[in-house]
Amino acid sequence: MDFKNALITGGAGFIGGHLARLLIDAGKNVRVIDNLSVGNRDNVPEGAELVIGDIRDSTVLEQAIKNVDIVFHLAAKVSIRLAVEEFQNDADINLIGTLNVLKAVRDAGVKKIVYASSMAVYGNPDYSPQDENHPTRPTSPYGVSKLASEKYISILAPLWGIDYVNLRLFNTYGPRQTHSPYVGVITIFIRSILSGENLKIFGDGKQRRDFIYVGDVARAFEMAGSSDISGISLNVGTGIPTDVNTIADILIDRLDKGIERRHTPPVPGEPGDSIANISLSQSKMNFTARCRIEEKIDEVIEWNRSCVD
Repeated sequence: MDFKNALITGGAGFIGGHLARLLIDAGKNVRVIDNLSVGNRDNVPEGAELVIGDIRDSTVLEQAIKNVDIVFHLAAKVSIRLAVEEFQNDADINLIGTLNVLKAVRDAGVKKIVYASSMAVYGNPDYSPQDENHPTRPTSPYGVSKLASEKYISILAPLWGIDYVNLRLFNTYGPRQTHSPYVGVITIFIRSILSGENLKIFGDGKQRRDFIYVGDVARAFEMAGSSDISGISLNVGTGIPTDVNTIADILIDRLDKGIERRHTPPVPGEPGDSIANISLSQSKMNFTARCRIEEKIDEVIEWNRSCVD
């Protein structure tokens, strides 16, 4: 779909800020709505309009969505662990917030919505890599809210004549990721090492993940938005498995610190191996991740070092 005017919910966040920059560089008009509870003004690139507000506030959302061709819906509470502790808040933001956005899309006559879903919809894998036909049995409230949002979009958007794509994101890493004990194992490990703290590894560390660079994820959103595909959920990952212990090895080697590892009990609701089968993304929108961890990890380290310093 050819679009000129885009709204990014959560556009001051980690992925949203990178997507905003990509779209601005492509000559698009970009508006961002973010309540800045986690997002940062500095993530919003020059040239993008920032509306400070919450997607649960229908009045603010109604204003933000005016004269928009497409909505990239990224605003969310992003944490499997925190969702277990704050399940009502997770549902309020991730599900009720999504329904608010979907209604606003309908009322404003927006042509397309691209939704940031998650690998968490799959739960514990029956097989790996997981394709989009893998059973969806989320094991966390976060996964439930993401899957429920997908279902609402897949039912209501076609009824209202709205194109949609749900992107199931795997483990995204990169510069500008929020430092939090609940988000992003690579960022958490880097900050711990730079601070001279031992690494806390949940479980045995053998759980394998599909780590994808944030620039590749932003590109996947742009491709999903600009293509003519609709009515589909797609994995966004690399298809390359890396276990958590290997991430620890890479970072300790790069940072040359005398850091020890401390293994703690696994996180309730967190799946075991989680690797994307990206065949459908490749065939439907010609998406393939370009960046490997070994090529980008130094960039992420330096960004985190600048924050610590």
